[in-house]
Amino acid sequence: MRASGGNRIEWDDLPVEVRTAVEGRLGSAVVRADNQEGGFSPGLAARCVLADGRRVFLKAVSPAQNPQACRIHRREAEVAAQLPDHLPAPRLLDVHDDGRWVVLVLEDLAGRQPVEPWTEAELDHVLPRLQRFSASVTPSPVEGLQSVVDRHRPVFSGWRRLAGGDGDTATLTTWTSQNLDRLAETEAAWERAAQGRTLLHADLRADNLLVTDDGSVWIVDWPWACIGAAFVDLAFLLPSVGIGGPSPATVVERYGLFDDVEPEALAAVVAALAGFFTRSSLDPAPPGLPRIRAFQRAQAAVAVDWVRGLLGET
Repeated sequence: MRASGGNRIEWDDLPVEVRTAVEGRLGSAVVRADNQEGGFSPGLAARCVLADGRRVFLKAVSPAQNPQACRIHRREAEVAAQLPDHLPAPRLLDVHDDGRWVVLVLEDLAGRQPVEPWTEAELDHVLPRLQRFSASVTPSPVEGLQSVVDRHRPVFSGWRRLAGGDGDTATLTTWTSQNLDRLAETEAAWERAAQGRTLLHADLRADNLLVTDDGSVWIVDWPWACIGAAFVDLAFLLPSVGIGGPSPATVVERYGLFDDVEPEALAAVVAALAGFFTRSSLDPAPPGLPRIRAFQRAQAAVAVDWVRGLLGET
């Protein structure tokens, strides 16, 4: 299952006045716009060719697609403008924001998303580069970002919410239902466990990574950037890897991940992530993203199995 939340709008779906304004800022007309698959936005996300031969990546959205999407795009623009040029992230070239439509003009990177389901060969290539990236942004080169704790505190309480009666527990597995209080207790320790000084992308998945022809790995889509413990980004990545690919436990053992992380800290963060996916998957789908809950359920199943193993259960 690929990370894909809904049907994207096309370049021609943007109002004429918005397209005209964007092309005016670019100084050239868009002659081709190829939407990209994956990701959880119903907005435009297209590799574009301009009449003068240049290439750019355009992202565009309005409240008509999703009420929260403009806020997320604006946040991405704020973060992207602060990322140092040496980081493996696309440069923000321009922004059009008329109060309704938000359009980001980004550097177009000639790469591909990692193959899904993930393979060992793909992981062999991507994981070491992500580890080196994490080391290179410790301490964070970007100032003023929220901590991962402050950013995720409202949603990383899924097991505690379910244990308190907030949500239908009828769909939970037998093991999860029987261990709900234990999961809630484990989850509660995540805030202390996730503290750190590393710049985190906080939304790593295949659809937010690009492998280029020269073997580099680029990280795209930065609206959730925050500061925390270095291990958090890879912990967030592994449930999506486990959907059809190697399990998190297998990946951790093969690559020696988290050897320097206290087992209790890893269990707490994974429990919080599993609780987030589980509780969120019970809510109605947000506007424009009809498939997001199914993807959250799939990640929840992988994450719950992972945390079960971390807690010593079989």
